[in-house]
Amino acid sequence: MNKAVNDGVWSGSWVARRLGVELDGDDTLTGLLGLALRRNPKRAHLLVSNVLGKHVPQSPSVVYGHGLALGRRVRELLGDDAARRAVVLGYAETATGLGQSVADGLALAPCLHSTRRPVPGVARAGGFEESHSHATSHLLLPEDPALLAGSGPLVLVDDEFSTGNTILNTIRDLHARHPRDHYVVVALVDMRSPADAGRLDAFAAEMGVRVDLVTTACGTVRLPEGVLEKGRELVTRFEDPHPGAGATARQAPAGPRPSDGRITRVDLRWPRGLPDGARHGFTPGHRARLEAALPGMAARIADALPEGARRVHVLGFEELMYTPLRLAHELEQRTPSAEIRFSTTTRSPVLAVDDPGYAIRTRLVFPAHDDPADGPGERYAYNVAGAGFDAVVAVVDSAADTPALHAPDGLLARLAEHIPHVLLTVVPSYVPGAAEAPERPAMLPEPLRGPAFSSYAPDEVGWLLQDLSDVTLEAPTEEREEAIQSGGAHYAESLPVEYQPSEEYQRLFHSALDASAARIATAVGAVTETVLAERSPRPVLVSLARAGTPVGVLMRRWARHRHGLDLPHYAVSIVRGRGIDANALRWLAAHHDPADVVFVDGWTGKGAITRELGAALAQFEETAGVGGFDPEIAVLADPGSCVRTYGTREDFLIPSACLNSTVSGLISRTVLRADLVGPHDYHGAKFYRELAGADVSVAFLDAVTDRFTEVGDAVDAQVKELLAADRTPTWEGWAAVERISEEQGIHDVNLVKPGVGETTRVLLRRVPWKILARAGAGPDLDHVRLLAEQRGVPVEEVAGLPYTCVGLIHPKYTRGATGADGKAVAV
Repeated sequence: MNKAVNDGVWSGSWVARRLGVELDGDDTLTGLLGLALRRNPKRAHLLVSNVLGKHVPQSPSVVYGHGLALGRRVRELLGDDAARRAVVLGYAETATGLGQSVADGLALAPCLHSTRRPVPGVARAGGFEESHSHATSHLLLPEDPALLAGSGPLVLVDDEFSTGNTILNTIRDLHARHPRDHYVVVALVDMRSPADAGRLDAFAAEMGVRVDLVTTACGTVRLPEGVLEKGRELVTRFEDPHPGAGATARQAPAGPRPSDGRITRVDLRWPRGLPDGARHGFTPGHRARLEAALPGMAARIADALPEGARRVHVLGFEELMYTPLRLAHELEQRTPSAEIRFSTTTRSPVLAVDDPGYAIRTRLVFPAHDDPADGPGERYAYNVAGAGFDAVVAVVDSAADTPALHAPDGLLARLAEHIPHVLLTVVPSYVPGAAEAPERPAMLPEPLRGPAFSSYAPDEVGWLLQDLSDVTLEAPTEEREEAIQSGGAHYAESLPVEYQPSEEYQRLFHSALDASAARIATAVGAVTETVLAERSPRPVLVSLARAGTPVGVLMRRWARHRHGLDLPHYAVSIVRGRGIDANALRWLAAHHDPADVVFVDGWTGKGAITRELGAALAQFEETAGVGGFDPEIAVLADPGSCVRTYGTREDFLIPSACLNSTVSGLISRTVLRADLVGPHDYHGAKFYRELAGADVSVAFLDAVTDRFTEVGDAVDAQVKELLAADRTPTWEGWAAVERISEEQGIHDVNLVKPGVGETTRVLLRRVPWKILARAGAGPDLDHVRLLAEQRGVPVEEVAGLPYTCVGLIHPKYTRGATGADGKAVAV
């Protein structure tokens, strides 16, 4: 016989020797199947397919090719006319990918697969039981109820045809609802016993229908007396091995973690409205859309793979088999130098024995991460650990992209223990009707990440923004102010030209960074420890782009440095007069507990954004019905006394305020313009790739991070003081701004920008009038003095100034400045 290759040994021989199980049948049978053991009161053994792509990693061409071949045989059996009227039904979870592959071979028919995941709002069109399975209930949830109501042939696809009970249950249930005269049963292997072989014909005669059977191979499993008891005893013994029992692995032993522990996200740019599989139906039209998109999506995965990766595993997720299979197949076609393998995770518990004569060599155990209807439990990935893969691409749907997936004991962490590079790509979970709902889209895009968007590492921050890099939005500062003035436009509808620092200014930045890195590190540690003590033990950091983003990254780094925490971190847009990005809030609420979200900013000026956030969250709760977000911002520096969670209230130089995008991951300020940002879109921003040569974003982060160890004691002392202090905001900054506005004859607080950070913004982005500096202010203002000199702006020293400095926008351009509503203000 042609034995399945597993170190040159048939992967069923271990079970066959110990239980006396035999496979009789076609010469190809043992090439298709191995054997394993599981705890099951009805069937101790498990037939493990080598070509299904479930338990055994296999070439995607082999997996997909078997499904296509079966589908073409069905089309030949039916003829094209009947094939056009047919419907293909695959069984969850094992045969979902096989069912759709058969439908591809049939080419002319739509496909549906059963599911064990109820979907709110989707009516059940049928269901049945799988008697020998560990998880029995199957649901049929087609988007179009007419899909199963036709009279054409119904093609039922399963991985194996054993007792026939599942098939008979399905036909009986559906025939009672929608009678038809022709059924085709498709399976990789027909393993019915002699006693079961005649049941299908008898059933067909009883129902008065035609039932055809199409398989790749056929045979029988011969079971000795007492096999269930022997199987249970073997499982017990090898789950709790003792000396001499043999090599076994209930949970694959961990290897060394990757040195950086990073998970790389890959944005597929999944076509909007395209189903992620056949849970709710998949038509030939859907197939055409997928075929057109596959080359680009596979190219994005290929581009994200580490250089030199030679063995790559694409790992699907339970019922999500077909999409990962097609991605893996396309990746295999475009990367012939790499060995691509495919399999998926599963709900099915199987004993693992590290023996070449056993089909399941290793297993990874991790908690369910898709909020299953039957509650929490273990899930498994077989034969992935220890297989020598250089990289693994985990493909999940968005319903499964939950905190449990990213938890320390979650799937991604388990993969990272064994494979040097872990990539994650998330396919939007398709919900029938949601794509057409006017109030919101079916699925918001996944966060953008570096290096495709920003120069930050992908695990440092996920940007809940849309990429507007190809759109021209910049205008010279004076022209921009005039345009805002003449059209009453919002300040967020355009961007200032990015400031290009001189060599002298760049030297000043690095000097300032050297001088202040320890002070910044202390403030980072203090604000992070305060958040952990008062807000949440595992907070979700959400930076207000873009000034808050470097601070959020540093807080995340501190949590990992001091506590070993791997905190989620995102960046969102907030626009004065327009509020925070509501779509970003929806995404956050769908993926995290809003109570764990902590909004992060760099510093406070007079507190306008603090007030904006509070009003925006209240409005979001009222309109979207989603509450729980805490409006209190955590900031590095709070010189305006506007918040109670901060690292310091000193107004000192934060070097990230000295520059624009080149210290913020090369990301622009955020953009909100009606012709670019629709009601279902995130706010936008640009990625200035062309400025990479001047980028100091990571250098800034690393310089501060390098000081974490030395400031540990100072942080502890400062946190003790902060937690004991009355930190109630006094809004002293707002009062000071009102006073300065009147004293300087401006009479508009929106033209007064207090603090070192806000003053720097005036000099870099606006038309400055003059700078007020506290008398005796030292190096914290060196960069401000240099910028003021370059722009011809006077710096006036003022005694008793509550801030280190204050920037005033030029009265000449008052009509083009922006007021509290973000629009032009008249004087």
